[in-house]
Amino acid sequence: MPTTDPIQLSAIDPTFLPANLIGPIFEKSVEGSAVMSLARRVPLSMSANTAVPVPLDVPTADWVAEGGRKPLSSGGVEVKQMSGKKIAVLIPVSMEVATSNAAGLWTQLQRDLPTAFARAFDMATIHGKNMAGSTGPFADYLAMTSKSVSLGTTAQDQGGIWGDFVDGLDQIIDDDWDYTGTVADNRLKPKLLAATSTTGEPLFVATRQPGHGTGAALQGELIGEPLAYSRSVSGKLRRQSTSADSGLRAIGGDWSQAAFGVGMDISVKISREATYIDEEGGVHSAFQENLVLLLAEAYYGFVLGDPEAFVKFTGTPSGS
Repeated sequence: MPTTDPIQLSAIDPTFLPANLIGPIFEKSVEGSAVMSLARRVPLSMSANTAVPVPLDVPTADWVAEGGRKPLSSGGVEVKQMSGKKIAVLIPVSMEVATSNAAGLWTQLQRDLPTAFARAFDMATIHGKNMAGSTGPFADYLAMTSKSVSLGTTAQDQGGIWGDFVDGLDQIIDDDWDYTGTVADNRLKPKLLAATSTTGEPLFVATRQPGHGTGAALQGELIGEPLAYSRSVSGKLRRQSTSADSGLRAIGGDWSQAAFGVGMDISVKISREATYIDEEGGVHSAFQENLVLLLAEAYYGFVLGDPEAFVKFTGTPSGS
């Protein structure tokens, strides 16, 4: 029987995580991100800008006689520049855990890092903000669209919340875009499951379809197109009292207008002596408190063709 050598803290490269850990972390971050679940994935260069073609229209082909002049496509392609932006997270770990159960520590990282990366990516690409509420790393973001629907506007005998989403679908299609999916806040899920027709029949049975794995954002369909959930849609994240609920409950539209890339390296720095500041401003010493500090950094990119290819669905912010 082949044996697997145990992971030792001293054997971990202080610059990059081992290859067998990198793949699962990145793939789970893609699965856990609502935006990455629906947007197009393109190659990303970490050292230079990558020109990412974002199609604005389908090229037009036409019939031509033998030897005749070939028709010029009326479609256009806007070239967006995608560059890698750094996401970082500092994780304090007990020295005893790090030295006695390093394999378990890395298993925990494989579970926790994808969630941290996915939430930060969704916050930046949906709201244009970082996790602290300041300006995010990307110039364009989905909430820039001027198209909006207020959920609860349509009377129940005219479709109720179903009619609200159809209204958003109509805005996208009427503007000559395709509606190919929706990202939604978790607070919307119970409202969709509770929505019924005037005769009491559930309206959103398709949203009950199981996801694509543990932690996956993609969960069923909404008005016939893929539906993915993210806590970052509202901006109010669990266990973060400083973040506020924006009232945004969903964004849907033409996801051919959104593209992302991931840099397939995660750097990690390990320190037993450094200090760090917690969210309340408290200063901690790794040496004094017998901790190991892990600083994990990764690169993601995002470009958006036209924000008007998307529509916002809004509700009443929680706590209002």
